[in-house]
Amino acid sequence: MTEAAGDRRERVDILGVLVDRLDMTGALAAAAALIRSGGPAQVVTPNVDHLMRCRRGGEFARLYRDADLVVADGMPLVWASRLLGRPLPERVAGSDLMPRLCALAAEHKYPVYLMGGKPGSAETCARILPQHHPGLVVAGWNCPDFGFENDPEVNGRLIEDIRSTAPAILFVGVGSPKQDIWIYRHRQELGVPLALGIGATIDFLSGAVKRAPAFTHRIGMEWLWRLLCEPRRLWRRYLVDDLPFFWLLARQWARERFSRNPVDRKEAP
Repeated sequence: MTEAAGDRRERVDILGVLVDRLDMTGALAAAAALIRSGGPAQVVTPNVDHLMRCRRGGEFARLYRDADLVVADGMPLVWASRLLGRPLPERVAGSDLMPRLCALAAEHKYPVYLMGGKPGSAETCARILPQHHPGLVVAGWNCPDFGFENDPEVNGRLIEDIRSTAPAILFVGVGSPKQDIWIYRHRQELGVPLALGIGATIDFLSGAVKRAPAFTHRIGMEWLWRLLCEPRRLWRRYLVDDLPFFWLLARQWARERFSRNPVDRKEAP
């Protein structure tokens, strides 16, 4: 965790993951501070699936403990925080955070790098984003082939390309948990002040993939849209792996509700 993130931002514990109690404005201010500090800093945007993965331990849980900024991507986490009595102000989804970070980058002349998406999406996005955010500098883009992370030569060339373009913000959209783990493993080599995984956002912005309707975001049912679009890939995640979340949340609520001295958890100095 970088020194700039060593403030005492209040966090709420949801199943052992500490989530920053920030709205979009606060998240952007925190991200800007991390960029100014020089990093390397990592932003993560947890949803229910991420919380369940963290409970299994390993590298994914470690990267969450070491992350510099943790903002809730999923509405279920916002609802969970309300149930626990320490409400998050709003959902801060990665797909909403990215364009706002681009606006910040355009204002302050921070170059950005786009990595991931379907073939051609990053290049299309590199053309589109400066039209929406005049002054934005897209320092580079790359759509690595599937399995790139397992090929030392390909992976090395990608890291070197990012280093040579010296972006202030790195957006990685190669799917979770791969994108977050890749950033975590290489953040020191990359030397980028701020890096974050953004899922399918590059494809959304380029028009290659249609994002779920806005009303599904508001009611916390974006997962159902995604399940209906990709049932073979996602049925197990949503209907089996993530189902214990509700029981575990109820158990945490009961434990804290009947504890004699419940205490809000905050980030350690």
